[in-house]
Amino acid sequence: MRSTNETTAKDRKETLPQPAAATQPAVSKWQELGISKNDMLEMYYQLVLARTLDERIWLLNRQGKTAFVISCAGQEATQVGFAKALKPGYDVVWPYYRSLALALSMGMTPTEVMLHQLSKAEDPSSGGRQMPAHFGLARLNMVSVSSPVATQLTQATGSGYASKLKGDDKVTYTFVGDGGTSKGDFHEALNFAAIHSLPVVFVVENNGYAISVPISKQMHIANIADRATAYGMPGVVVDGNDLLEVYRVACDATDRARRGDGPTLVEAKTYRYRPHSSSDDDRAYRTKEEVEEWRLKDPIIGFERYLEEHGLITKEGEQAVRNRAKQAVEEAQRYAEAAPNPSPDTIMRYVYAEEGQN
Repeated sequence: MRSTNETTAKDRKETLPQPAAATQPAVSKWQELGISKNDMLEMYYQLVLARTLDERIWLLNRQGKTAFVISCAGQEATQVGFAKALKPGYDVVWPYYRSLALALSMGMTPTEVMLHQLSKAEDPSSGGRQMPAHFGLARLNMVSVSSPVATQLTQATGSGYASKLKGDDKVTYTFVGDGGTSKGDFHEALNFAAIHSLPVVFVVENNGYAISVPISKQMHIANIADRATAYGMPGVVVDGNDLLEVYRVACDATDRARRGDGPTLVEAKTYRYRPHSSSDDDRAYRTKEEVEEWRLKDPIIGFERYLEEHGLITKEGEQAVRNRAKQAVEEAQRYAEAAPNPSPDTIMRYVYAEEGQN
């Protein structure tokens, strides 16, 4: 019989600290999402490009060189995240007037945007006829924005219905602000899309204000996405300033639509830093402190920090991206300012059929 102070080799092994089991290195979120380093850096460039171009267009308005501007500053991450999830030129996109970052990320060039903003003859959206911030580009299947708020929602539902009738796997995306969800078009579009299980992704960029009307005076619910339940579709709330989380949600909604499981309503909580438009004075309905508080959540700064923490970029690399964006915007401005205006002889084009027109 063994005494209590005697131990076997097995006993000693069990009482001594054992080496920890080998663990796999933690996988970063961007890797889990299947995004490459090059994709991460390209998305960062699109964020910076959109902000740089947005600021330049705003400056041109203040110089009297362009009549009307609607800024997307603060909402870039939502738009870049969704642009990454869709197939430009294959899927159908119905943007809204704040979709600058979306248009650029899909493939619209800064020069094309500037031609549109300055209403030049080469404007690819309308030949200088459509008012600024009404994005449209045929090669990207991005349909021109209509001025009446929220009409793109029912139009997008029609696109989704066409895809279902044709039997293709195209997904239709449409974007709207929180104010647009107070229109009848919003409810009609969601109801019809849900009934017919259409491949449509409805994206609400909730920046807190319908021009000057705060969200609390538009509805008595916490989330716009909660309304999806009434129509029998998923409603998802996402931090619109978190690009990677937006991309994850966008991919889920896209996959669901493409495999025939119907529409999704996504609400991206975000904020616009500038007034509603160049014709608006936001000091009448929100405080400077509120704007500054949201600027601390700037999606570009947040994404820069993420890239740095994961060793994907350096401070020098960030500066190189900013320089690249600035050069692209300056070249676009030079070209567009020198481009010809539409000829008065073409004033009736696209209004009446012309001789020889097919």
